[in-house]
Amino acid sequence: MHAMILAAGRGERMRPLTDHTPKPLLSAGGRPLIVHHLERLAGAGYRDVVINLAYRGAQIRDHLGDGSPWGLRIRYSPEARGLETGGGIRNALPLLHSDPFLVINGDVWSDHPLTAPTLAAGDLAHLVLVDNPPHHPGGDFILCGDRVHEEGADGPRLTFAGIGWYRPALLADTPPGAFPLAPLLRAAMARGRIGGSHYRGTWMDVGTVERLTALERRLSHDPGPLASG
Repeated sequence: MHAMILAAGRGERMRPLTDHTPKPLLSAGGRPLIVHHLERLAGAGYRDVVINLAYRGAQIRDHLGDGSPWGLRIRYSPEARGLETGGGIRNALPLLHSDPFLVINGDVWSDHPLTAPTLAAGDLAHLVLVDNPPHHPGGDFILCGDRVHEEGADGPRLTFAGIGWYRPALLADTPPGAFPLAPLLRAAMARGRIGGSHYRGTWMDVGTVERLTALERRLSHDPGPLASG
């Protein structure tokens, strides 16, 4: 299994912290956000990790190197300009030699075990959904059994965690360049080809200074399982 961490964003909502430091290298619990991901990926058995780079990408590369301190092999997918989520994943496909592969947002924190699900034969993706946080009360998608829908299904409306496993076929017909991932997912949902699961453990979107502060406070005050990964 291969994994990809999305780390190319500029982090405008995290300014001024990101004026000189890329968002994935901001620290919580004594180490950078992206290092929490690397530790958890290594613990889950992943060995090959791809990281896309754009804003201050050289700092990320210099800090993480080849991944050997975590028992990983890190390869980088540079972007001359940010390609958005869909374009960034498509650009990295030549480095993602597994089917399916994991993609995780660089600006979330979770104790999800990252154990790969078994995708149904026709599924193009499996999304991890979580309870709606206070800043996103309306959620993103509906989970009905193990099927993810945009609308019109009977089930809880939940928030996409920024953690998902994807088949390359999801992006097979997309052109190079910048484009979002969400329209591809919605189109596949309409065809019944997106599975999902509801994760009830700890998950935080660390997209603002206030939420980074909240995560730091949580990790500092609860040095148990939360701070271990």
